[in-house]
Amino acid sequence: MEIMHCDGDQTPSKRKKCVSKKIKTLSWKAETEVDKVPQTLRFLPAREPGPQLATADVHSPLSLFKLFFTESAVSNLVHNTNAQAAKSVAKGRKYKWTDVSVDELYSYMGLIFYMAAVKMSSIADYWRQDSIFSVPFPAMVMSRDRYRTISWNVHLSHPDGDKENDKKRGKAGYDHLFRIKPLMDTIRLACKSFYHPRKTLVVNERLVACRANTEVTRYSKTKMTKLGFKFFVLSDSSNGYTVDFSVFTGKNNFPAGHGLSYDAVMSLLDRKVLGSGYHVYMDDFYTSPKLLTDLFAMKFGACGIYRDHRKDFPKTTANSLTKNSTMGSIRWIRDGPLLCVKWMDTQEVSACSTIHAAFTGDRVKRKAKVQDTWKTKILLCPAPVSAYNQHMGGC
Repeated sequence: MEIMHCDGDQTPSKRKKCVSKKIKTLSWKAETEVDKVPQTLRFLPAREPGPQLATADVHSPLSLFKLFFTESAVSNLVHNTNAQAAKSVAKGRKYKWTDVSVDELYSYMGLIFYMAAVKMSSIADYWRQDSIFSVPFPAMVMSRDRYRTISWNVHLSHPDGDKENDKKRGKAGYDHLFRIKPLMDTIRLACKSFYHPRKTLVVNERLVACRANTEVTRYSKTKMTKLGFKFFVLSDSSNGYTVDFSVFTGKNNFPAGHGLSYDAVMSLLDRKVLGSGYHVYMDDFYTSPKLLTDLFAMKFGACGIYRDHRKDFPKTTANSLTKNSTMGSIRWIRDGPLLCVKWMDTQEVSACSTIHAAFTGDRVKRKAKVQDTWKTKILLCPAPVSAYNQHMGGC
């Protein structure tokens, strides 16, 4: 394991000259050995955490929705949707079209939310009136045919712009997200503008459902949503609020050049926007010694589980856990602010942190088989693992 010991106030050029210290020969310590509590980073948010709205104002659900889907953004969608419909009619599409308005497009969005909450077997069933399971609401908003024609033509970008972008396919100037950016950028800006996160943040992945056959659509067998757009998301652990996000386009387009997992996290953590002293939790796709030490130099504490085979994590077997280690056994190694800890649960768990001491007295309950009988056992649990389970669970 090779960690750079750097003063967080140093410039990047000076930080490169820091002397590295190899601890590959150090042995793992047990939970009975006392670990020093790492330096506490002072929490200095750029704004008061919480909603950034005037407390004197009264907000309806619609007015809050329009903070993210602004009238100017929807007006742009209306313009692009009408342009797409005119293009389709000019090509000979056989349906009646009347230009959609801003109010009508908001109504259309409302129907989409309604259909997400009230499940029917097909779109036509929402307008069917010959069944005891019929629902009256959709027909009160618009006709079935009108809903379908809007669905066929709704367009976030202008068709002429699509055509110009498509000419660049395969070249450096091609934008994989061109068709969704007009609305995506508006929502992303609103997420950051109208709420400032509390101290604990989480970086994770999400799949936003989409069946479109696009080059940026991804499949994941481990997610509840199997097919869709893959997002890297920064969220507030206390409530799950999305603070910022970026879309994975199939290759690493981030500027830092340290690998996808490193760059995805760094692109979401803007110290000027957020402030400093935040605690960031992440899963094993992102966690690396370089990422956590660089975040610490930026005055962000971080914690995550990690993959043992990953570069620069300790490979020493001296006093390490084995398959025969009892449940609740803990081993740890510290190098400056960086702590690596192993814990024997039902299987071995590895975690890394610049926030916690190795063990602070946390305990968990587990079922264990003792002489052919399942009994509840109280196990010691490392502080990083306990905190990880607490904060990642909220997102």
